[in-house]
Amino acid sequence: MASLKFPLEILAVFVIISVILLPIAHAQSSSPAPAPTSDGTSIDQGIAYVLMMLALALTYFIH
Repeated sequence: MASLKFPLEILAVFVIISVILLPIAHAQSSSPAPAPTSDGTSIDQGIAYVLMMLALALTYFIH
């Protein structure tokens, strides 16, 4: 019977820790941040990249 006492103590400690930590795990998190809105700079950057590639291709074909 003495060999059965040790695992029951470990089980009791595990249950107590689980009861304490389980409500913490189910707590509501803060609301997520809103999605960033485009202010047009990414569109301008995309257009700039396309124009640079066009200029590079044009100078390649001219030379």
